[in-house]
Amino acid sequence: MSEDRVAEVRAQLAALEDPRMREVNERHGDDHGVNLTRLRALAKALKTDHELAGELWATGDTAARLVALLICRPRQYSAEQLDGMLREARAPKVQDWLINYVVKKSPHREQCRREWMADADANVAAGGWALAAMDVADNPHLLDLGGLLERIEAEMKTAPDRLQWQMNTTLATIGIRHPELRPRALAIGERLEVLKDYPTAPNCTSPYAPIWIDEMVRRQSAG
Repeated sequence: MSEDRVAEVRAQLAALEDPRMREVNERHGDDHGVNLTRLRALAKALKTDHELAGELWATGDTAARLVALLICRPRQYSAEQLDGMLREARAPKVQDWLINYVVKKSPHREQCRREWMADADANVAAGGWALAAMDVADNPHLLDLGGLLERIEAEMKTAPDRLQWQMNTTLATIGIRHPELRPRALAIGERLEVLKDYPTAPNCTSPYAPIWIDEMVRRQSAG
């Protein structure tokens, strides 16, 4: 019966496949062509089903894994399972959803953050830094913010792209959320110039930390 359900979900995902969307997604490392709004609707219809989530994850298919992350029970995964899932998940969107929809809600979140930030695998470390950026905003008491800035200053310039992006997000979040550290965060961003020339669409904020920090602080003041 479970095999039939997995096959049915995969058939529904195949029916939603759009070759043009796949072409766009593949340029960003995501090997699927399913509109995410439609994928979310499919997951909503399935409702929470942890067993089915595990079986969909086991297929290795990116779209199926995205559905799995929406229908699983995050608190039922062990720290070891979450670690294995992150190491298996090489598609950026799968990594992002795993962190934001599963690990973020897990009782093992803090353990995962500490272990992943120290990992030699840049993609795994990026997951740890993504959690760190969340904690800068929500749980700063768990972090040594000064120590994070030291690591960012020493490591971000030469970090691989995905890890660099998450370290930069952490830098910007520190500058936005912690006024006492804002001058230091701005100085680090200006000195390293990471993402300074990143192409930014009109009406969007640049990910270059000094611009990002200044714009968000301006909005907070205006609000």
